[in-house]
Amino acid sequence: MLRWLIPLLLISLLEFYSFQAVKTVIKSKWVLGIYLLVSLVVIVYITYFFLTHDRGSGQNKQSLFTIGLFLITFVPKIFLTIILLGEDIYRLFAGCLNYFIGNDNSDYFFPQRRKFVSQIALSLAAVPFGSLLYGMTIGKYNFKVRKQTLYFADLPDAFDGTTITHISDIHSGSFDNPEKIEYAIDLINEQQSDLVLFTGDIVNTHAKEMLPWITTFKKIHNPKLGKYSVLGNHDYGEYFDWDNQEAKQENFEAIKDLHRQIDFDLLLNRNVEITKGADSIKLVGVENWGRHFKKAGDLKVASEGVKKEDFKILMSHDPSHWDEEVQYHENHYHLTLSGHTHGFQFGIEIPGWIKWSPVQYVYKQWAGLYENMGKYIYVNRGFGFHAYPGRVGIMPEITVLELKKRENVA
Repeated sequence: MLRWLIPLLLISLLEFYSFQAVKTVIKSKWVLGIYLLVSLVVIVYITYFFLTHDRGSGQNKQSLFTIGLFLITFVPKIFLTIILLGEDIYRLFAGCLNYFIGNDNSDYFFPQRRKFVSQIALSLAAVPFGSLLYGMTIGKYNFKVRKQTLYFADLPDAFDGTTITHISDIHSGSFDNPEKIEYAIDLINEQQSDLVLFTGDIVNTHAKEMLPWITTFKKIHNPKLGKYSVLGNHDYGEYFDWDNQEAKQENFEAIKDLHRQIDFDLLLNRNVEITKGADSIKLVGVENWGRHFKKAGDLKVASEGVKKEDFKILMSHDPSHWDEEVQYHENHYHLTLSGHTHGFQFGIEIPGWIKWSPVQYVYKQWAGLYENMGKYIYVNRGFGFHAYPGRVGIMPEITVLELKKRENVA
């Protein structure tokens, strides 16, 4: 009972103060009535969803919509409540002060709510409301091509100038706009990279989520050095209550086969040699390995036959793998490509000024390029979206990396 009482009290508090702000500014009974009706309908819908939704059924379009509706409804109301609650604390102190200094005018014991405070509160609440609405309508498909040049003294000569297009976290089960996805595929192809790499999470849960998009993703051009991929944590079906182990395994096999269907060579704890002219590099792909998630990745098995002096690119979905094992590994993995974090799909990025997201308090490497003693990791911000059906400040990403030869400096 207590677990329902606390949310009920919080929602009641948010609704009370939100209505106070609206009522102070707007005097029309019709408008106030419509506001109350809409709020009631939204609360009833969200409550019904959370009471009836099977959390083990995985992410779907209804759950994405509901989470988005929940955030766009209550986050602005949190802003309103904080400001108006602060005003009420001020009004209480003012009333007490008036009482103790002998002001007998009862109107001043609890002064009336000030209109300008409500106007300020509503203006501030409009910021998260507008941002979340933008993220759900435009931001989630506002694809950005990010380019980065990396220099290595021991890069084989033939690979000087080689380009890699890196995508991650497709989450095909969340897509709802074929034209925008076609546009993103065109952006990938426009880069004309030598190598295309995908670092996992092709679906939210079920293999069938990708079936409507097979033809679209099959259009990704086949570069001369190939297309390779690895699995992410969502590809193992861990977030669904399966009827039996056989059904889970069948789905897993179908997910692995999706990579074949879109012409990607799936690396399951193995490596391949990529040759260019007389030189070669090693591309190593591990299964998912995460600090807080499934640890199916085996770097030792994946690197079988790989020598320390080989130039190596590692594909590992979760950047915590690099943070805990790869960056300190004696085998010297020159470049690791990851995804997973999505940059939380929320944050602030102004190049050269600020780069912030709540996810940085969980992952040390969460978006972009990081380096430690000549070893690099690039964390892709994600192609798709999950949970919150939008992106605010952290846009979907197509990464283009150029490898350059740098001469040793004495």
